[in-house]
Amino acid sequence: MRVTVTTRRPGTAPGGIFVAPFSADQMVGQTGALIDDDSGDPVWFRPLPSTNLQNSDFKVQTYRDPRTHKAQQVLTWWQGSEAIPPWYTNLPAGAPEPGGCYYIYDTHYRLLKTVFAHHGYYPDEHEFTLTRRGTALFIASRPVPMDLTRYGGAANGAILNSEIQETDLATGRLLYSWNALDHLDPADSEEAASSASSSDGVWDAFHVNSVDEGPDGRLLISARNMWAIYEVAKKSGKIRWQLGGKKSDFTFGRNADFYWQHDARFRPGNRISMFDDGCCDLPDGAPEQESHGLILTLDFRTRKATADRTYYHRPPLEAKTQGNTQALPGGNEFVGWGQTPYYSEYTAPGNTQGDGGRNLLYDARMPASDFSYRVFRNEWVGTPDYPPRAAARAAGGNTVVYASWNGSTQTRAWQVLAGRTPHSLSVVVRRTGRTGFETAVTTASPGPYFQVRALDAKGRVLRSSPVVARLH
Repeated sequence: MRVTVTTRRPGTAPGGIFVAPFSADQMVGQTGALIDDDSGDPVWFRPLPSTNLQNSDFKVQTYRDPRTHKAQQVLTWWQGSEAIPPWYTNLPAGAPEPGGCYYIYDTHYRLLKTVFAHHGYYPDEHEFTLTRRGTALFIASRPVPMDLTRYGGAANGAILNSEIQETDLATGRLLYSWNALDHLDPADSEEAASSASSSDGVWDAFHVNSVDEGPDGRLLISARNMWAIYEVAKKSGKIRWQLGGKKSDFTFGRNADFYWQHDARFRPGNRISMFDDGCCDLPDGAPEQESHGLILTLDFRTRKATADRTYYHRPPLEAKTQGNTQALPGGNEFVGWGQTPYYSEYTAPGNTQGDGGRNLLYDARMPASDFSYRVFRNEWVGTPDYPPRAAARAAGGNTVVYASWNGSTQTRAWQVLAGRTPHSLSVVVRRTGRTGFETAVTTASPGPYFQVRALDAKGRVLRSSPVVARLH
């Protein structure tokens, strides 16, 4: 998938952009896990073999080795299939199908851990967080048979239930669970129970889509189809307060209300952030309001929520599902626009509706109807355990040598070697700066054998490619 960068100004936070491209329609390119640089060029791509498979919540996290307790950067993501008509109609749209899992990869792009859910639940694409305790906190889902007649549904229906689960990464043992059905009332759902007729009788009453852990044993849980965010006392499991929905403990100031929200996060100073989709009751509901990133201040004395900052897009967007608002080092905010093809970075003050270009530093668009559940900007140092790749092709009286190293973040230049045999190579191009994922280097040498060396910023050789023969 190739990305078009439409805005790029000084002042963006450091790091690459972490995207998991997918499409519910006609996918352009391959699904998978993709790191892009600010120019839109790929740094690392791990493609999936089918467009029915997808990755989600792809990001950088810190992993603490259960044996040594040493911390290291890792890549994490969910992999599986979602129930998306017309491919799957056995579950509500966006629900995880059985068979998914979470992956943890190291800086050499090697698999460290595979994580699964418990209690017969399916690993859910919405959340996978590593903790300082050497555990993983995530959402898991499964349909629970239920008589839905009192909610306006079928007698032989089911409800898509969610659990917040925490497992020990060393042993895989389940340490904690919080069950949505034990604490939330399906009658408060904004999603009609009759909608289950299109998903094999399974009603998505809650659609729990994020969980964030606070510093003092609190959980912040977002339920999209309840239009509500809950703070939960982790130890007791009790809901301490509800924001939004039919039983909100807070009133709302101007521009503070939200609908069908995603990605609720604790922020310092009695604040929370989210991505307010403002849209829509699936499959064909009308939007309640324009999608935007939203930071709220909660006054616990007056029980009022006020808008602290908002982040709108130009042109205006209506994201039917998904999305995130990420706090960046230095104060900027990064917004993934859910089921639309955009992602953006803003300075902290943000903007207002109708003024989506103000304080915009970076904006990019994926092709056609491609989107990513969340998009992150993260700093990452990738050192692949596999070598660079080279290819050589005759071009007139010269040879063009192509050099690439999928995932290397330290390669700054390339050196080219050539020779009449694979064992008699010498340097023919001492240094050519890296010009994107694949760098083309022209040399007068006929070879016919070639090799490339990846060089770091100081000109040191990082690793050499296998020797290749020139193609005519």
